[in-house]
Amino acid sequence: MKRKGSIYSFFTPKRKAREIDNELSEADIGDEVEGQREDEDEVEGERGDVEGERDDKHEVEVEGEDKDELEGEREEQQKRNIDDQGQEEVGEHLEEGKHHQKEKAKKQQSERERTVPEPSPATFSRAGPHDVSKSRCEVPTQPKRESFPKTLQGGARRSFRSEWYQANPWLEYSQSKDAAYCFACRHFSLPDTPKTVFTSFDGYRNWKKATMKDSGFASHARSECHINAMFAWTENKKNMDKNSSMFGRMDEQKKKQVAENQHYIKTLAEILVLTVTENIAQRGHRESQDSEQKGVFLSMLDLLGNHDPIIKKRLEQHAKNAKYTSKTIQNEILECLAAMVKETIIQEVKTSKQFSVIVDETKDVQKKEQMSFVLRYYYNGMVHESFLEFDVAEHLDAAALSCKIINFLERHGLQYKKNLVGQGYDGAAVMRGAHAGVQAKIKEVAKHAFYVHCSAHCLNLVIVDTVKSVPDAGNFFSLLERLYVFVSGSYVHNKWLEVQREMFDGAPRELQKLSDTRWACRHIACRSVMDRLPAVVQVLEEIGSENHPQRAVEARGILAQIDLNFAGSLVLFRKVLSDSKFLSDMLQSKTVDYAKAVELIEALKETLVTYRSQTSFDEMWTEILDLCKQSNIDITQRKSKRPRQTTKVLQGSVINSTLGQHVVPDSKDTFCVSVYYPVLDNMIEEIGRRFSNTNCNIMQGVQALNPSSPTFLTEEAVLLLANAYGSNIEDLKHELHQTKRVLDRKKGEKESPTTLMEFTQFLDPYQDVFFELFRLCKIAVVLPVSSASCERSFSSLRLIKTYLRSTMTEKRLSNLAVLSIESKRTKELDLEKFVKRFAEQHGNRRIQLL
Repeated sequence: MKRKGSIYSFFTPKRKAREIDNELSEADIGDEVEGQREDEDEVEGERGDVEGERDDKHEVEVEGEDKDELEGEREEQQKRNIDDQGQEEVGEHLEEGKHHQKEKAKKQQSERERTVPEPSPATFSRAGPHDVSKSRCEVPTQPKRESFPKTLQGGARRSFRSEWYQANPWLEYSQSKDAAYCFACRHFSLPDTPKTVFTSFDGYRNWKKATMKDSGFASHARSECHINAMFAWTENKKNMDKNSSMFGRMDEQKKKQVAENQHYIKTLAEILVLTVTENIAQRGHRESQDSEQKGVFLSMLDLLGNHDPIIKKRLEQHAKNAKYTSKTIQNEILECLAAMVKETIIQEVKTSKQFSVIVDETKDVQKKEQMSFVLRYYYNGMVHESFLEFDVAEHLDAAALSCKIINFLERHGLQYKKNLVGQGYDGAAVMRGAHAGVQAKIKEVAKHAFYVHCSAHCLNLVIVDTVKSVPDAGNFFSLLERLYVFVSGSYVHNKWLEVQREMFDGAPRELQKLSDTRWACRHIACRSVMDRLPAVVQVLEEIGSENHPQRAVEARGILAQIDLNFAGSLVLFRKVLSDSKFLSDMLQSKTVDYAKAVELIEALKETLVTYRSQTSFDEMWTEILDLCKQSNIDITQRKSKRPRQTTKVLQGSVINSTLGQHVVPDSKDTFCVSVYYPVLDNMIEEIGRRFSNTNCNIMQGVQALNPSSPTFLTEEAVLLLANAYGSNIEDLKHELHQTKRVLDRKKGEKESPTTLMEFTQFLDPYQDVFFELFRLCKIAVVLPVSSASCERSFSSLRLIKTYLRSTMTEKRLSNLAVLSIESKRTKELDLEKFVKRFAEQHGNRRIQLL
């Protein structure tokens, strides 16, 4: 009789399986098979009871081995009789149920297709203990132990052995039941396959006959149901291996594609980083494929494509909207890179806690008022001034500008109400107003934000006011400007170069244009004219003797004014502006602190006081006479005219003329009284007035933290700064005492600090111990000295937003400025993190990056 549970019916297609199932009557077959299974369960239950009684009677002696063998043969015979009986009953019922199938075939066919699901892998798994396999997706449970539980069988205590796994790979063992099971039969046998001891819940435990040829494992391995299950298990493993290899190849292909995409995006980012840090325009006039002026970005990408097959493949094989070269993608990449730079800066500021804000404005090529935002803070033993963004100011009143600054601080998550300790602006009235200015409105919300007027601007105003106060100084710079304009003409300039080549060795020099904003830079103009004054006089004499009326008259006019007074002013201002230029450069440094700035300002003031002496003037007058001699300038004093008679009303007064007439100095004494002393006196006075805030309480406290100051760590002076910034006075007093003791031990050593920055770095390792003192030192070094960092950002602005690039968006402009100004941070960016960030922000619309 042919069994339904053959291997053919297990692996036939779904439609063929349905045709075979239609030959059976579902209702009758189900009843008979269920009855068969119930009979088998009863038999298995009886056998379980017998084995249970046998286990309970471990202490009873067994008469002999023949009795155990007879009982085992009786059980096997009983099991075979029951199996044969069930199979005969199933066969008889198949014959009786065939005539019912034709009548019900059409009705049941559609019903089965709707209700009978496809067998799943775990549908026919036999139930078992909790510590064996649960589904066919697992592997046989084969615990390996040195010893297994022993039971009394055949007069000896016997147990399961780990060596049996090698000969029977389908074998699995349950430690809770101390029984063996067949993994293949439990998970890969057909649904109607009769249950055996290897698929039952209690499992196989007859260790005595486990390895016999005619019983145990060998007998089960020869059974038809086990052979079919092993075949199914083998095929399943082949399919799983095939699927896993296919999925592996797919996974490798995906990884390869992702790696190529990441390489492509990194290349785009690297090109943008290079062009941004070098201030090169990315886009061209037309960016079509056949355009000859596609721009630097696309041209560099094409060039890299000639050497990189991945880039070339991406450019040639992908769609136009998947090349990622459009302005939109460029803006997204730039925004992502700029955000990474900003986050680094903000994280450093938050770590430092105390910081200052520096703001300045300028007009770009579109006449928009651009506000530059810079943060000054102490981090990792250094003072940093980091640029963060440009923002357009629609209104220039104090309320609008202060709102812009506050929104900027809040947008970056900075705790400005507690940690903003300084604000630095230029001297505009809207910024420095004590009652309604920007600095006053900021101080209303951040009470510790001390306003500092840009020291570089103050020094510039010192020179401006000095020149305005001395008429001869104003005339000198006007003549210097006129000389530059005259020599810059094409005809005169060529003659100027020829005369220099004849009179001097080396390359010819150019006269410098006078700066309207940075007067300290006029030192270069004075130096150029002074070093080439003989050539200047020679050029003016030659052109003055030519037949060109307009040029000749202008040359003779300038030459007539280059006299002893001009030479004296030239030497004086070269000397004074040289000292001022050094101070100006130091004040514009990012790392200079206010204590150092005060030292430099006082040093300049003392230098000017030293110059105001007869000895210094005599030395300078000798230099003036030598210059006049080299340049063929007449130094003979004019014959004095008959002196005017002074009215009786003005006799004994300083003013001796009712007309306010200006007397041109033409001698040593008149130059000293009319030019030399007035210039020095005005500069000394203006320095004292413009830098008067250095004498306020906060500045005195800052000086008390400078090791070079006579008030260093003086309790009274330090407390002035501590009270202004809300320090714990009691703790600070103890820290000052301990710090003095530590510094006394360090005296004479190389580690002993000499500046405020060195003292701050000295306290950095002990900041937890000297908390209040270290906090005051950080405040002292982060107070802004000048707004030069904002001025430097304006220089980058002019390089980025040119006439040809004036239509770029404000967001792109700000991102380009951050990457350009903070170029060192930009070049150190981790492009792996950039790719991940870009993938998350971009959404992978046309490219897979993760």
